[in-house]
Amino acid sequence: MQIRVHVPTQTLALLDEAGATIRKFVISTSKFGLGFAAGSQKTPTGKFRIESKWGDGAPLGEIFVSRVATGRIGTPEDETDHVQTRILWLEGLDLENTNTHSRYIYIHGTNGEHLLGTPASHGCVRMSNQDVVELFNLVETGTVVSILDTDEA
Repeated sequence: MQIRVHVPTQTLALLDEAGATIRKFVISTSKFGLGFAAGSQKTPTGKFRIESKWGDGAPLGEIFVSRVATGRIGTPEDETDHVQTRILWLEGLDLENTNTHSRYIYIHGTNGEHLLGTPASHGCVRMSNQDVVELFNLVETGTVVSILDTDEA
């Protein structure tokens, strides 16, 4: 399996080995745009892999800080960009995105589900809490992830 994030349509597709779409999700990438600089809060593009998975068994909406469950549940009224429910921590495979892991770029759940479909994150790829559980359960560490800003394959 592989994951393809398409920035122009704010969607994430889970693909089988032949490249056929198994499931498609609405997501949010960064409201600050695309880029690689540390501290920019921009979403990097290119090829990645899931380096690690965090939060297995946590309740929907569980807030994580530094990948540690806090025991708190995020709410839509809270405007903080919380990392919630599950974390898929990305590692960059291209020269320009090798700092992705040290930038703490994740695919994760959010309390801002009402903003999905629009760029709204602080660099990560946000998903609904229900959807990130589904994706978490379907992929393994090492799964290849592409984040694309064009229609390239």
